[in-house]
Amino acid sequence: MQPASETSDNVLTERQRDVLDAALGLLVEAGDALTMTSVARRASCSKETLYKWFGDRDGLLTATVQWQASKVRGVPVKRDGLDIVSLTGGLERFASDWLRVLSGKISVALNRVAVSHAGSDKRDLGAIVLENGPFAMARRLMPLLEVGREAGLLTFDDTEEAFRTFFGLVVRDVQIRLLLGDRFELTDVTIDGEARRATQQFFALYGAHNHVAERGRSTQR
Repeated sequence: MQPASETSDNVLTERQRDVLDAALGLLVEAGDALTMTSVARRASCSKETLYKWFGDRDGLLTATVQWQASKVRGVPVKRDGLDIVSLTGGLERFASDWLRVLSGKISVALNRVAVSHAGSDKRDLGAIVLENGPFAMARRLMPLLEVGREAGLLTFDDTEEAFRTFFGLVVRDVQIRLLLGDRFELTDVTIDGEARRATQQFFALYGAHNHVAERGRSTQR
């Protein structure tokens, strides 16, 4: 198996996925109390197997967070055939997956533990979630945004700024409300609607046709 930093859904065996699901379950229940021993017991495997697959506890945590993040499906990045319909569909799907994962009880519990680490000497999980959560999402989506710009569908100067805007439009206050214990429910219908709204607002800000129209209005003033 590849090192934990390179672990992805494509290289995990079914047994390894079961182990990571067990680790996620323990993080929800026990948070910081997760150990190699507790994961081995929950997953009915040996600690030696865990060390062989993931290296150490940080490697296991990294693989666990990556496994959770992999539930946000990637968007094919191809210049040929990319049009406004396929770009819109890709962004909406990414946003829907993102909200489903983010609002699930596993991600909420994981993020609560990660936030608690940020204010202490234990920064391992906080750094792992940051690198394999928001930063990983940026690495996966920014290439699509750049291809959209190359295709003349989007207009922006800074790719990272465009991604952060999309992030804000998708997530809004959902994550902070859930972290603070708000028990509001996001149904599949609500999530899909939120994804469409965020994508429409993103195109209103960065859609190339909007910029052309705005320049036309400016010259008429």
